[in-house]
Amino acid sequence: MKKYACNFCSYVYDPELGDEDNGVAPGTAFEDLPEDWLCPLCGVGTDEFEIEE
Repeated sequence: MKKYACNFCSYVYDPELGDEDNGVAPGTAFEDLPEDWLCPLCGVGTDEFEIEE
């Protein structure tokens, strides 16, 4: 699964790790994140993330 980086703070969402602190289980693909999920560091939405190359 691909990792996605926040354009504002460089937080990287890693699907293998998920975001358990915010209710996202490990193994959750970026495309399957809840609509209301926000970057845990700066609070922007998923539309502000790009695939990490």
